[in-house]
Amino acid sequence: MPGREAVAYFGAGPAPLPTPVLQKGAEAFVNFEETGLSLAEISHRSQTANKVLADTKTALTSLLQIPDSHDILFMHGGGSGEFSAVVFNMVAVWVEKRRKKAEDELGGDEPKILQRVKSELQHELRLDYLVTGSWSLKASQEAANLLEPLGKGFVNVALDSRESNAGKFGTIPPEDTWSLSSPGSKGGKGSAFVYYCDNETVDGVEFPGLPHCLNQSSQDPDDELLVVADMSSNFLSRRVDVSKYAVIFGGAQKNIGITDVTLVIVRKDILSCQPPPSFLHAVGVWSPPTIFSWPVIAKNNSLYNTMPIFSIWIAGEVMRGLLETHGQKGVAGQEELANQKAKILYDTLDTYPDVYQVVPHQSVRSRMNICFRIRQGDAAQEKAFLEYAESQLLQGLKGHRSVGGIRASNYNAVPMRNVQKLAAYMADFARKSKPASGH
Repeated sequence: MPGREAVAYFGAGPAPLPTPVLQKGAEAFVNFEETGLSLAEISHRSQTANKVLADTKTALTSLLQIPDSHDILFMHGGGSGEFSAVVFNMVAVWVEKRRKKAEDELGGDEPKILQRVKSELQHELRLDYLVTGSWSLKASQEAANLLEPLGKGFVNVALDSRESNAGKFGTIPPEDTWSLSSPGSKGGKGSAFVYYCDNETVDGVEFPGLPHCLNQSSQDPDDELLVVADMSSNFLSRRVDVSKYAVIFGGAQKNIGITDVTLVIVRKDILSCQPPPSFLHAVGVWSPPTIFSWPVIAKNNSLYNTMPIFSIWIAGEVMRGLLETHGQKGVAGQEELANQKAKILYDTLDTYPDVYQVVPHQSVRSRMNICFRIRQGDAAQEKAFLEYAESQLLQGLKGHRSVGGIRASNYNAVPMRNVQKLAAYMADFARKSKPASGH
C-alpha cells in the first residue's frame, strides 16, 4: 500500500489537507490535549468548544484582516445551504429597509405601511445574479424557486456567460454588457443584493478580482450595492478586501478543512436590519428558517444547535498553519504560491496545444480548478490519461460528471512537488500521445 506522501491527490472536494493537521487531528480525535475526551465528544457548550470557536475566528480575522464591521459565523449546509440562506436573510433586509422608510414617511399608520411595502415587494424587489458557471446557475435557480410563491420575475440574471460562448460556460463578458438592476439615482429601484460565485469549480472559471462595477460606494443608502460572494473554492487563496462585501460564504471542504462547516462573513448592520417575523409573513415572505437565520446564529455565537467542534478545530489548524507558513505576508503569501502552482500547470498545457485544450478563456482561468480536454474531448485518450495517471498515484483528476474532461484542483494543501509531478506526467503523456485514427 502506498504511503500518504506517495499519492498526489487533486480532488475537487473534499480536498487534500495538510498532513501535519491530519496527524494532530488524529490525536485530538482520540484524546484532545490530554483531557481524556475526543474533540468529537465534548459538549459544544463547554469552555473548550468556545475556545475553539474563538481561536478559529482570531486566525481567520488575522488572515483576511476582517474589519470590526463584520462578524464570522459557523453554520451547517455548505455553500448550497447558503444559496437559500442568502435569499431568506437578504430579502428580509430589503423588506426592513422599506418598512422603516414607510414608517418614517407614514408615521405609525401600520395598515398603510404594510400595504405600501406589499406593493413595493411585488413591483420593485429584484435579486441580481451573475451566472458564470454551474454553481452560480444553481444559486439563481434556488432563488427563483424560493420566491416562486410570490410570483415570477424577482430574479434578475444580470449575466449569463453562456450567451456569449456558444451555450457553454467558460468566459466572463465585459461588465458593460451586464444588466444589473438600475439604482434609484438612475431611475431604477436597485436590487436586494448582487450575487456572484468567485470561482466555479465545475467549469474552471474564476473572477480576476471584485468586478469594478460592484466596487462602488454611494452616499445614498438606497443606491448601495450589497455584494454577496460565494468563495467556497478559492477561500484563503488570495487577498480579499472584506469591507467591500456584505456577505462572503464558503464551504470548508476545499481550502479550509473538512465537510460539515460553512463559514459566513457578514456585515453586522445586516444582522441588525431584520423586520419582525409577523411583518414579513404579512407581506407574504417567509422568515428565515432558524438554522439559516444569520442574526440567530450570530446572537448564539454559532452555537444555536450542536456544531461540529472537531471540524471547526481542523479549520482553525489549517488557518494557523497558513499564518505560520507565510508569517506577516498572510494570505498574500499563499496567493503567490497558488499563482506559481497554477502557472506551472497552465504553461505545460499551453506547450502542447494539439493535445490539451484548456476549457475557459485565458482571461478567466481558475487558479484552483484547472479544467481541460484532450484532443477536443477524445474519450479514449481522456480515459487513457486518467487510467495511467491513477497507476502513477496521480488521483482525483476526473472532470465533473456534468461536463467530463479532466480537472486538476490546485487547492492550498496541494504541495508544489505534486504539481510538478503532475506537470511532468502531462508533458510525458503529450509527447507519447497520437491522434486517433481518422483524425
